[in-house]
Formats: sequence, structure tokens, C-alpha cells
Amino acid sequence: MAAAKNMSSAEAKAAAKMHRRSRSGCFTCRLRRKKCEEGKPSCKACKHLGLHCDYKRPMWWSSGESRRQQKEHIKQAIKRTQLSKKSVQTQQPQQPPHTTAPPSLCHSMPTSAEYYPESIPQTRAPSEGSPFSSGYDFAQISPDEYFAMPPPPQPMIGHPQYPMFSPYEIDIKTERQIFVNDIPTRRDSTISTFSTYQPPPTANGVPGHPADSWVQEEYHDSLQESFAEEPVDFNFFEFPHGSMSPNHEAVINVEDCDKYLLSHFFDKVLKLIFPILDANQHGSARTDVILPALESNNAYLHCCLSIAATHMRATQGLSGEQIDNDIVRHRYAAISELCEALGQDTNHGGILEATLGMIFFQCSVGRPDDALPDIPWHQHFQAATNLVQKLELPDMVMNLPASGNTHPPFNMTLTSWVDILGSTMLNRSPTFADTYRTLNMNNGSAGLAELMGCDDKIMFLISEVACLDVQKSDGLNELMLCKYVEILANEIGATEAPPGSVQSCFSASGAIRPKQLAVNITAVFRIAARVYLCALVPGYEPRQPSTCHLISQFSELMSYIPAGPDGFDRSLVWPLLIAGVNSVAASPFRAMFEERCQRLGDAANFGSFGRIRELLTDVWHINDTAALRGEVQGVHWRDVMKQKDWDFLLI
Repeated sequence: MAAAKNMSSAEAKAAAKMHRRSRSGCFTCRLRRKKCEEGKPSCKACKHLGLHCDYKRPMWWSSGESRRQQKEHIKQAIKRTQLSKKSVQTQQPQQPPHTTAPPSLCHSMPTSAEYYPESIPQTRAPSEGSPFSSGYDFAQISPDEYFAMPPPPQPMIGHPQYPMFSPYEIDIKTERQIFVNDIPTRRDSTISTFSTYQPPPTANGVPGHPADSWVQEEYHDSLQESFAEEPVDFNFFEFPHGSMSPNHEAVINVEDCDKYLLSHFFDKVLKLIFPILDANQHGSARTDVILPALESNNAYLHCCLSIAATHMRATQGLSGEQIDNDIVRHRYAAISELCEALGQDTNHGGILEATLGMIFFQCSVGRPDDALPDIPWHQHFQAATNLVQKLELPDMVMNLPASGNTHPPFNMTLTSWVDILGSTMLNRSPTFADTYRTLNMNNGSAGLAELMGCDDKIMFLISEVACLDVQKSDGLNELMLCKYVEILANEIGATEAPPGSVQSCFSASGAIRPKQLAVNITAVFRIAARVYLCALVPGYEPRQPSTCHLISQFSELMSYIPAGPDGFDRSLVWPLLIAGVNSVAASPFRAMFEERCQRLGDAANFGSFGRIRELLTDVWHINDTAALRGEVQGVHWRDVMKQKDWDFLLI
């Protein structure tokens, strides 16, 4: 009996000792009940089996069911590893497929070397005066003058929670304090976990496996490979908030009835925002832009909750008073917060980031037929430009080399993106056209390639074309118009990349190569800029051979952009719009566009992509019918938008 007791005691001590050792091992070995040698960053067992080695408590450790599912996943990973080893032993390694170079890019005019002048003047057509820059006192604006919206409906309590099933996440604490007679009585806090990773696409742009089943280590390893091939500057932007420490626990104050919206925002909407930035600097949009703003900026938080509700309404087929109330309630709350901050004339940086969020986030959600009350994006942008000028962000960008700072302000970069492409929606000159012209002449950068994929120089030239578009509408002499078209076409040609520069943006492992992706996206924008410029020439007609050739080249270049839900089609809304409205019935663009819409699935029906899809359908129907009647001139896409009473920012 004593021996048995001693044996039990010894076994208990041994078990306790083993348990203490395992607590410092990785969670994968703990789940497998294997001894962990605790190597960093990966232990030998995990490295040998190709498993992710995580010393930080993952989400699947929180429940028995999650652990069971993770154990099954590990078994499958082990089985795949063993099968792979057997395959390697029995088969010869395959050679990587040969990638053919794309066709060379043509210029806007057929004989550019002979037709364009040899020298280019340093000054071009002056931009029109900014419609937003004169006589606008931002500090004295009232809520009724700037934001005219009906009072919000009351929140509907008891909305069902929407569960999330993503394998790797961050923890966010939400807090709510209860007051009785203005005396704090209780503080409730909960911790929610949200996904931080997205599944990598395969070489053809289609996810290799469902989003719920992909694993972090595959993406992490491929990401490391892409960084090894193309070093990325992780401190490129001057973000409005300081960088967060790795152990930072975000605290976001949100009511219980709105937690489902915050969950949906992190689980479904966050990955739609700034995809190029995340391709360049993985997680930067989340940790450097979104989370800090959600913590410290109530207007920004309400904006994101409204966007989440809009996305749910668009993607899940929700309808009714409850979801509409949530959209309008948070939209109104964001506007009210902005008005209050405007009245105090303080925290200009926070007001700017919330205002830009209200402008830009709508580009990722919503359907074309949304009819809920909202403020036009350009009215928000009028406020944003005044804040940009107050904060002197244009001067900061232009003085980067002289100041020794190489990090452009993030909010100025986002403003430039909206300013340049948004000006083409309204047929107005970009507000900061002079800034872009100076940067272009001095080979400066606003950080646009890192944020939205297109090289700064092409974006600056699109700004110049937009200015010329306005001057044409104001009656610019045709001879002068053609002269400026020549100059700008020549400058676009000077940015042409060498033959073969456009190629697959995937590495051998299927990871995105960020710099190559930017080269490919820039090539697409370059063709769109040419088409936009050609359309300004008197007597322009989309059926002319030079335009058809450009549209055909555009369609071929799109094959180098990853497609599908995890691709980058939604980052190319503006060039797809410009090329699409100038494509004829027999153009390869239309088949290409329809095929990519099918690969996007339901994602092709909402956000800016869904809006241009419907706009192109209408433009094609009208212009194809006119062409059958023998009419040369078709309808302009801006006129179609006016007829439909659309006031969208299509970027």
C-alpha cells in the first residue's frame, strides 16, 4: 500500500515536472503531447513537420472543440508532409514553367518618335483655380451648414451576435462604463479576438483553399520569401499615430448592441481596405492606421461601424429597419462627432483621418442602389482639403528631401489618391495640382505607389490630364489643346518600362512580390492615362485603331494582376472604368472584364467595383445601340452618372 502511495507520489511529481516543462514549449507540441526542445523561432519538431510553431497562446487553445479541430488540422498537415516526402523520393523535380514576356506597350499616338516634339517645356497648362481654396472658413462651419442629415433612429437592442471562425487573431478589449446620476458605478470589459491574416492566392489569383482553412505558417513563410527577394521599407509612411508595441492591447469603447458590427468590421471589412499597403507592409493597415484610430477617434469608430453595417447589408442580403437604423445611426454619430470637433477647432489630424475614412471606406462597401441618406463624398473632401492645408501637409511632402525625412504623411498620400482620381469624377482640377506638378518636376514622391500601387509619376500625369480636361470643357483653343496632348503623351511615354518588366508578381512559392505588383499595376494605370488623354483630342472616336490597340493591350496586362476575391481587381476601379467606357463591342476588354467579375463572385456586385460594373453595362448598352444606328459619338460616362443621379467616388 505504501509502495503504491510512493509510486503514485513519484508519478505525480514526474507528471508535474513534465507539465512544468511543457508550459514553456510551443502550443503545437503541447497539443500533440510531445516534448518541445523550445527552439526559436521554431522548434525542431514543428520545423521538421512543417507546422507553425507558436509560443504565444493562439485562439484555438481557448476551447476543447477548437483544440480538437486544430489537432485534426495538424494530422492532415503531417499526412501532407509525409506524402510530399514520398513524392520527392519517387519523382524527379519539375522545372519551373517558363514565363513569356508580355507584348510591348504602345504609345498614345502611332508615331510618337516623329510626331512629338523633342523638347518638353518645364511649365505646362496651368491648372484651374481650386474650387475649394477660397473664402472657406473651416473653423466657423456649423453642423447644419456642412452636414444636413435627419436625426438618427434609436438603436435596436438585442441584435444577434455574428460568430467568427478565423484561426489567427488579435485581442481587442471593449469597455463600457455605467453611470448613475453621473456617478460611475461599474465598468464592464470584454476581450474579442479578430483575424489578422488573409489567405494567399495561388499563381492564377484564385485561393488555393477556403478562407476558413488556410494556415498562418504557409502565408508567413511565403511572406518571408517575398521579403527576402524584395526588401520592403516597413517605415515608409509618417502615420498620424505612433507605432504600436507588439504587446499592445487595443481598447475600443463600443456598446453591447454594436459589438456585432465591430466583429464584422474586423472579420470581413478590414481586409478590403488598403490591400496594396498590406501587400507591401503586411498588417500595416491594421496596426498603423485602423486600430489606433478606432481607439482614439470616436468619429472614426462610428464611421467604421456604419461601414460594417453597410457591408453586411450588401453581402448578406439583409434588409429591414434594424440594419438600416444601424447604418444611419452610426453615420449620423460620426458626423455629429466631426461637427463638435470642428466647432472646437482642435485635433485637426483626428478630424482629417475620420473625414478621409468617411470618403474612402464607402468605396469598399455598398451596392449601387443604396438609397440611405448620406453626404456626397466631395462635400466631405472639401472639409478634408481645408484640414490638409491647415496641417501644411503639401509643404511637408514637397520639403521631404530638404528636411532629411523620407516618410510622406499617410493622410496626405490618401488625400492625393482621392484628389487626383476624384477630380476626374467631377471634371474639376485636382485641388493640389500645383503640388503634384512640383513633385513631378523634382522627381518627388507622395507615397502613392506604396499605398495604392501606381507609381507617383503616372498619378501626377493623370492630374495634369484632369486639368487639361477641365480646360477643354472651358473652351480651350483646339490648337493649344492638341499641343498639350502631345506634351503629356510624350511625358507618359517617358515613363515606359523596359520590355519584359511586366511579369508574374508571384514568387515560386506563390507569395506576392510587392515591387513587381506595383510595376504591373503602374502599367495598367499608364494605359488608362493614355486612353484618358486620347479621349480629349477633338474628333476622338473609340473605334479608331489606336484606341482599340490600347484597350487590347490593357486587357492583356490585366492577366498579370491577381484576380478573384483575394486579388486586386478592386484596386483598379479607375483604370477599369476608363478602359471600359472606351471599349467597343468586339473589344477583348469586355470578355476579360466579365471573366474577372465571375471570379470575384458576389464581391463584384458591391463597392466601387460593383458600381462601375453597372455603369459600364449602361454605357455599353447606350453606345452599342448608337453605333448600330451609325452614330459616331456616344454618351459620356459622366452623363450616364448624372442621369442615374449617382454621386460616387469610383476609385
